[in-house]
Amino acid sequence: MNRQVNTETAASHSLAEQAYLTIRDRLVMLEINPGEPINEDRLSGELGVGRTPIREALKRLEVDRLVVAFPRRGTFATDVNISDLAHISEVRRTLEPMAASAAAGRMTAADRSALTALRDQLDADNRLDQRLDDNADLLRMDLGVHRAIYRCVHNPFLEDTLLHYDNLATRIWCVFVPRLSGMAGHVSEHVPLLSAIIDGDAEKSAALAGQHVAGFERAVRALI
Repeated sequence: MNRQVNTETAASHSLAEQAYLTIRDRLVMLEINPGEPINEDRLSGELGVGRTPIREALKRLEVDRLVVAFPRRGTFATDVNISDLAHISEVRRTLEPMAASAAAGRMTAADRSALTALRDQLDADNRLDQRLDDNADLLRMDLGVHRAIYRCVHNPFLEDTLLHYDNLATRIWCVFVPRLSGMAGHVSEHVPLLSAIIDGDAEKSAALAGQHVAGFERAVRALI
């Protein structure tokens, strides 16, 4: 009996994790609009899981500042406040270079292979200019590159923090997507950054990551 209970608990955690990751990315990409109420029944049906995993996921997302719960009113996607840009950028200017430098020094052989494949794909897309015309796709690519680098840091606490602030930064990007130009150039900056990490050049990796974050802030401020 205990074994059955443990199995069911593990399955519940797995479903909650899947729900968390899916809902998180919908919130990050503003597929769930800022201020929009979270409909647990609809999410349960769309994701094919019960309400318990959805509620567990929403508790985590509240800690991530992606949703906010109000007594007797329900749970809502948080607003995107452009005034937060300076605070988010201040943290990222410190952490992103640290992560890139750490990744260059700590990545495993498997990490290097994964980053190389990602770099080559991004470089090919850039040269062919066939995928770099949709800002939503570009933002997803940007997220994917950052998350791949964070995994190479091999520090779960730092990775969680990096993910948190990159998610918040991406929500700000999404607000300005219709007015942004040069997004493809911003994403293509990842090619030399990934190359520096793959080569194990910690100093260059840190410098390129810092420039990338600074460029993000400049681009958004130019539109405010």
